[in-house]
Amino acid sequence: MPANILVVEAEPAIQELIAVNLEHAGHHVIRSNDAEGALGIVRDALPDLLLIDWMLPGMSGVALARQLRQEERTKQIPIILLTARGTETDKIAGLEAGADDYVTKPFSPRELLARIKAVLRRRAPQMTDDPVEIDGLRLEPATHRVYGAKKPLELGPTEFRLLHFLMTHAERVHSRPQLLDQVWGDHVFVEERTVDVHIRRLRKALEPSGHDHLVETVRGSGYRFTASPA
Repeated sequence: MPANILVVEAEPAIQELIAVNLEHAGHHVIRSNDAEGALGIVRDALPDLLLIDWMLPGMSGVALARQLRQEERTKQIPIILLTARGTETDKIAGLEAGADDYVTKPFSPRELLARIKAVLRRRAPQMTDDPVEIDGLRLEPATHRVYGAKKPLELGPTEFRLLHFLMTHAERVHSRPQLLDQVWGDHVFVEERTVDVHIRRLRKALEPSGHDHLVETVRGSGYRFTASPA
């Protein structure tokens, strides 16, 4: 599934090489030459993943990763550090700063794409094309289809994204603001009750197969997708 990837790289040739390969793989690329520019971009809208070069002018890539991890709004963004520094000490420093992975230069485009896929699968599974199935309910991102008890179900695009996020984060309670950020995007300003409307639509779409009860309301907290309804 295409992801919005922010590439923070000061070397124009390397930045271009990375961007071309990511776009060829179907991702949308946003670019920044330094940490300050990256922070400005992130303030406007959260990307799905950041590729950050260690040796940036001004604030280093490690310092940028550390700052992003300290802020509530950005602490969950997947981060991959890119660097020519390949010692064990450097790798530990990068990971302790909050990076999810560490890719040493020079690297092949195939290796980088594989690392991105692995990090997204681990940290943001809703951004992958991997099918997910729970209790007879199957969602296929690649074909944009949902099956309940092996029969197709009709979902609107927002309900599909909502279900995908809930299924890939099953058993976790998500508040309305969290769902707005993850499903609609944190740069989209809509009322929290919008979530309630789409939850009702989602449950209605799941009724034919009897899976509507898997979308639970947690009083005072939000919503949860569960394979073990009370």
